[in-house]
Amino acid sequence: MIAVNPMDSASVLAAFGALGVLAVIFAESGLLVVGFFLPGDTLLFPAGVLCAGGADQPPRLALWQVLVCAAVGAVAGGQAGYLIGRHGGRALLARTSSGRLRAAATRAERLLARYGHGKALVIGRFVPLLRSVLHPVAGALGVPGGAFTLWQTVGGLLWTQTLVLAGYTLGASVPHIDDYLLPLVALVVVVSLLPLLAGALRTRRERRGSPH
Repeated sequence: MIAVNPMDSASVLAAFGALGVLAVIFAESGLLVVGFFLPGDTLLFPAGVLCAGGADQPPRLALWQVLVCAAVGAVAGGQAGYLIGRHGGRALLARTSSGRLRAAATRAERLLARYGHGKALVIGRFVPLLRSVLHPVAGALGVPGGAFTLWQTVGGLLWTQTLVLAGYTLGASVPHIDDYLLPLVALVVVVSLLPLLAGALRTRRERRGSPH
């Protein structure tokens, strides 16, 4: 039996291929506590790289399958997260012992209040940790179902298809790029954390500027 580490994108892709993408993206997009610790960006980008075959080897994954599975996982997961939020999401967040999870939920509420439903649901897809709690928080706050479905679908498609196609483009352009997946994943992690850093710096500046 093959041991699969759900935190390791290479392990997931080797064991399950495109179906692994669907499962992980679904969980990260909506299962709150479970999805909070799963890879997203670091799975989609390498999956796209593996869809590009080199001159001396065929693609390891089918691009259309990865694109479809990523889209289905993101949209279905977002809807599942919304339903979780509508039916007890606040109580679940209140009971959690994870300070990072509570902090992410607070950031999700602020994002929705600051930008409105549409913009927040699209932006939130591109922010690690935040995207795992944004949909349950939207459900708990009573965001209208129609508006939520529209914008979380737009955000989910933009996020998944952009990252997979970016990986595919790089894989098709650079020979043997799949030999450097680990450094590429590290780079994706750094880039994906930039919005979190920017948000933390902005919050710090606002606190310094607010009267005591």
